[in-house]
Amino acid sequence: MIKLLGDVTDEMRSSADETYNQLGLNGNAIVEVEFVSREDIAELNGRTRGIDRATDVLSYPMLEEIKPFSAENYPFDYDEENEGVFLGSIVICLDVAKAQAEDYGHSVTREYTYLFTHGLLHLLGYDHMTEEEKTEMRKAEESVLSAIGVNR
Repeated sequence: MIKLLGDVTDEMRSSADETYNQLGLNGNAIVEVEFVSREDIAELNGRTRGIDRATDVLSYPMLEEIKPFSAENYPFDYDEENEGVFLGSIVICLDVAKAQAEDYGHSVTREYTYLFTHGLLHLLGYDHMTEEEKTEMRKAEESVLSAIGVNR
């Protein structure tokens, strides 16, 4: 199970549950989610990535490898209070998400659920630096979104 902390929606909870199931994960994990302004995400992007502009989503993974989420496997990352392993944080800019939804011709709900799913997959070790990685990540994103009924 993935417990979400912070700004979450029903679609995000469904995405987290579906991602957990599709990837065959084990144990309890925790993810922090926050919506921020265009200005805040630009500042955060500049400070943490050296890119001085707004972006849609930022992910901050805490784990170097993914294995069953337990205190034994992650003694320094296990959160006793929330009873799970802290995977990291996802920061979404709702202003950028709204603009992208309009550009892509789909709902804002679809866009921020996609951004959340994208960020969650980053926390779970997915990336898109190569074409192969990008293809694998897009396939996982669309599989989750389709399964929870959040389509284009």
